[in-house]
Amino acid sequence: MCPKLPLLLVFFLYYAITSLGSDPDPVQDFCIPSTGIAACKNSSAATVEDFVFSGIKFPGKFSETGLAATSVNVNIFPGLNTLGMSFVRADFEVGGINMPHFHPRATEIAFVLEGKIYSGFVDTENRIFAKVIEKGEVMVFPKGLLHFQMNVGDMPATILGSFDSQNPGLIRIPNAVFGSGIEEKLLEKAFGLNSKEIAKLGKRFAPH
Repeated sequence: MCPKLPLLLVFFLYYAITSLGSDPDPVQDFCIPSTGIAACKNSSAATVEDFVFSGIKFPGKFSETGLAATSVNVNIFPGLNTLGMSFVRADFEVGGINMPHFHPRATEIAFVLEGKIYSGFVDTENRIFAKVIEKGEVMVFPKGLLHFQMNVGDMPATILGSFDSQNPGLIRIPNAVFGSGIEEKLLEKAFGLNSKEIAKLGKRFAPH
């Protein structure tokens, strides 16, 4: 065997992991998608408005869980295209929660703008890393790991989150398990629930 082959293999594996594990590096300063087509519009036609988004100045619509989350990703802010990042504003009513979920394509870092948030994640060995973080504190959620938040203060709370992907993806655990159409008999065995309980959960978490 060539003595340099193992070293070359290591470099190849490192390149494959790093290149496939995150958004690709851009090959131009920016790429504002042209309306209706995949190509970038001419850079000379770009304006400052392509790089400004005003949709998170105020809280969004609150869900029954007491959460109003507004994502700022490439789907609603084209200026992020090819830049490998996105953002979210999350507002919590008193007692409001962000149910267990994960982002398959991104690490998230969350900054508490106001309030007190019980915040944490669970690793692949089922260890929990959680604590109450307060105004001015930051917590990171590693890529692909389940995480959650709950307002434990006596006033509304707000978190600002940043992702290292222009489209991090979002999978909410209850919706994915009970609202996606997985065979009920499988869920009955997995969770020790009867058919009526599974049907009730399926109705609650099915897409609306």
